[in-house]
Amino acid sequence: MRLAIASDIHGSAKWCEKFLKAADEERADEIVLLGDILYHGPRNEEPEGYDPKSVAAMLNERAGSIVAARGNCDAEVDQMMLEFPCMGDYALVFADGMRLFCTHGHVFGSGLHNSVNNMPKLPKGSAFLFGHTHIKVNERDAHHSGVWLFNPGSVAIPKDGSHSFGILDGKTFTHRILL
Repeated sequence: MRLAIASDIHGSAKWCEKFLKAADEERADEIVLLGDILYHGPRNEEPEGYDPKSVAAMLNERAGSIVAARGNCDAEVDQMMLEFPCMGDYALVFADGMRLFCTHGHVFGSGLHNSVNNMPKLPKGSAFLFGHTHIKVNERDAHHSGVWLFNPGSVAIPKDGSHSFGILDGKTFTHRILL
C-alpha cells in the first residue's frame, strides 16, 4: 500500500490542488490527513489561495480514500463541510503490517519542535505520524521502543522553508516537496 500523508493544508486551495496532483502522480492508494484542513487559525497568516470551500470540494471528491485526524484549528463546522470523518484526535491505520498512529500533534505528540510531549505506548515497529509543527521529521525515536516518527511538514504554511507532504511506500517514509 502506498500512502500520501499531508498536514496543515489550512484552507489553501492552491496548495491543496498541488498536493492532490502530486499524490496522483505518486500513485497513492490512500490519503492520510493529519489535521488543520480548512481553517488557517488565528496565529497563522492567511495562506496563499485561501478558499476553504474549494478545499472541501476537492477533498470530498476523494472522501472514500481519506483517513483524517483533527487538528487544533479544526472544528465541528469543518466536519459539516467534509464527507469523511475528521474529528478524532487520532486515527489508527494498518499498512503492510505496520501500525500507524496518525494524529495532529497538539494532543498526542513526540515533543519535537514544540509539539506536546505525550506519546502513546505503541508496539515496536509502529510509526507515529504527526503534523502541527509545520516542520519535517523522519527518524527513529530512541525513547519509545524504536517507534518511527514522521511529520510530513506543511502543505500550505511551512515553517522550514518548503511546502511538503510525505509518502509511505512499504515501510519507507519519504518527503516530497511541492513546487
